[in-house]
Amino acid sequence: MKLTIKKWSHSYLSLGLALLIFTTGCEEFLSEEDPSNLTPESFYTIPDHAEAALAAVYADMRFYGGGSGIFSSTWQLLEATTGTSTTETAQNSDLNNLYGLIYDGRTGHIINWWNGLYKVIAQANLVLDRVPAITPMDEAQKAKILGEARFIRAWAYFYAVRLWGNVPLIKVPQTASAEDFRPSPAPQEQVYELILEDLLAAESAGLPWMDPSGRVSAAAVKAQLAKVYLTMAGFPLSKGASHYQLAAAKSKEVIDYANANPGSINLFPTYGDLHDETNGNRLEHLFMLQYNVIVAGNPMNNMFPNFKPVTFQGPSGTGSTVPTIEFYNSYEEGDKRAVNQEGFFYTTYYTNGSGEEFDLGAPYIFKHFNRAALGTAGVPGNRANNLNVPLIRFAEVLLIYAEAQNEVGGPDALAHESLKRIRDRAELATPSLGEFTAASFREAVWKERWHELCYEQITWFDMLRLRKAYNELTDGFDDFVGHVNLSSNQALQSMHLLMPYPLPEMQNNPNLQPQNPGFP
Repeated sequence: MKLTIKKWSHSYLSLGLALLIFTTGCEEFLSEEDPSNLTPESFYTIPDHAEAALAAVYADMRFYGGGSGIFSSTWQLLEATTGTSTTETAQNSDLNNLYGLIYDGRTGHIINWWNGLYKVIAQANLVLDRVPAITPMDEAQKAKILGEARFIRAWAYFYAVRLWGNVPLIKVPQTASAEDFRPSPAPQEQVYELILEDLLAAESAGLPWMDPSGRVSAAAVKAQLAKVYLTMAGFPLSKGASHYQLAAAKSKEVIDYANANPGSINLFPTYGDLHDETNGNRLEHLFMLQYNVIVAGNPMNNMFPNFKPVTFQGPSGTGSTVPTIEFYNSYEEGDKRAVNQEGFFYTTYYTNGSGEEFDLGAPYIFKHFNRAALGTAGVPGNRANNLNVPLIRFAEVLLIYAEAQNEVGGPDALAHESLKRIRDRAELATPSLGEFTAASFREAVWKERWHELCYEQITWFDMLRLRKAYNELTDGFDDFVGHVNLSSNQALQSMHLLMPYPLPEMQNNPNLQPQNPGFP
């Protein structure tokens, strides 16, 4: 963070000294606390403090897009391991180790995820601990702030428990003198209990169905609950039918509201709408990480090709997350998502963003490409990449319902319609409901998840909960253990079902043990 230090003039300094000398009650003056020296005790006293503290929690969520060494970002942890992307640069050894499935507790991305998530948790804990005592304060405002903080804490723990399994469960602010300052990992079941408790509390906090400002909405909470239930139904908890039913019911709440209010929640008509910054926090985008170049610009630039002039910056970009040709070719013939510049990929672009069209020589990821900022045919970019990062889309909610309902009792009409809506936008035909069995519908939904939600840091978690991985060459699904990632020709092993605890954290906290299986 850049600090601006104001230089006081000699006359101001002299005036300050004169006032200090001639003011009566000098001892009383010197004994007063500096009102600018804020502490948790002095800060959480008025409603504006609560709003500011919550804003800090939101801001800390942007660790997601922070740097993880040269030519790499923290989010790439969740892409490199999937096998659906590869790299055109060899500069970042940690990133290369992720692609090669030889990462360990020293890998920078893993350390950054741990530190980032627990900073978010710590900030949320402060809000949840201190805001309830603020008075006077409008109770509806207070409930909303606490609900948002609980959603974000649940959001952080949901990542942590899926990445590492058993993790320290910290629910109150910590100090160096706290008894549990070096906590042991809690069982996954307990972590999920807190996640559900937080999300259910957020659901009853009086949040609006959608919030164009980007703050947590009721739609985001219900969608996140559906995601959590779907995950708990699968591995490693294997809750099965009861939690598939919960996932179906909660996602249906969002779908029912959307069907009754299509101007509020819906699929965008085109894929280009997904990465139009004017569409942030609306319609299909139920929850996003907020970006603005004044504070921080969109962090997905590592999806640019390596030193090809696709933006106003000319030959630049690192190409450190690019699609494998096998995954790109796995889209069905005629799938609009694979059409150049119309779907999720581009194979040509315009010199320096707005000049003559040229062939890129390979497919690249277009899903997070901001035409307004970076340039498009004949129109130079404005250079301000304010595109948000999508975390929950309505498309995912449709697919959650389709999968969960199928697991409960086979596909029903709404499950079929939910799948069909995804395929309709891609201009693909969908077999009739009667042509599906539960097994064939299951794989159809899984394939849509791989092809619709790719490069949104979701696929890895699908692989973990299903214990399956999409095989681009057979168009089927392999068992997770033994599946070969075509990005590196390396096979996934059982050790890859969990990330290793970060080595620096284990050194700081001797109670963070044992290390997850297979890692030193």
